[in-house]
Amino acid sequence: MDIQIYNQQGQETGTMELPKAFALPWNANLVHQVVTSEMANRRPTLAHTKGRGEVRGGGRKPWRQKGTGRARHGSIRSPIWKGGGVAHGPTKDKNFKRKINKAMAAKALATVLSAKARDHQILVLEDLSFAEPKTKIAAATFAKLAGVKQFADLTRKKHRALLLLPAKNDTVMRAGRNLPYLQIAEARNITVLDALNHKYLVFPKQSVGVLEKRLAK
Repeated sequence: MDIQIYNQQGQETGTMELPKAFALPWNANLVHQVVTSEMANRRPTLAHTKGRGEVRGGGRKPWRQKGTGRARHGSIRSPIWKGGGVAHGPTKDKNFKRKINKAMAAKALATVLSAKARDHQILVLEDLSFAEPKTKIAAATFAKLAGVKQFADLTRKKHRALLLLPAKNDTVMRAGRNLPYLQIAEARNITVLDALNHKYLVFPKQSVGVLEKRLAK
């Protein structure tokens, strides 16, 4: 599959052929399985209720076992008492993580990237470099890229685009981190959830090789 290449001024400079991994058919079941696994693995365990062994107090038997006419109790911190422990409540020990094998994750990512390539939501650049790590320079560059007809709404909404760098680049990261419509990551770290959470994927053509290795896992 061929795709257009643009420079930082938003002008076409040629085309390149994407790897075969960018030409897979849509597989909704696979993508759903991998996305739910990634979401579960990112889920923090926050909810926690105290059981009767964690609640303060209740060390003394409230009254003697027999002879009072009242029901027998061993602690005022029993779950049936006000202020007592919670029975069967959520605890921080619960594990939401789900295992997904590398081949499935790679194929799901390739499926999503293929869909974005077909829908013209991938913007490949000849190169991307800034003279200084300044936000105004990055904003000017992406304003020019938004002049490309297919990417006219590139800068209109929060987290609209994901910039994938072939390697760590402090100048580009510092220049673009304050742009509300842009998030920046290294291409080797992209996940299915990252790709789906952004409408557009923007990357220099050097990132294609990195993505191809990522999809070969």
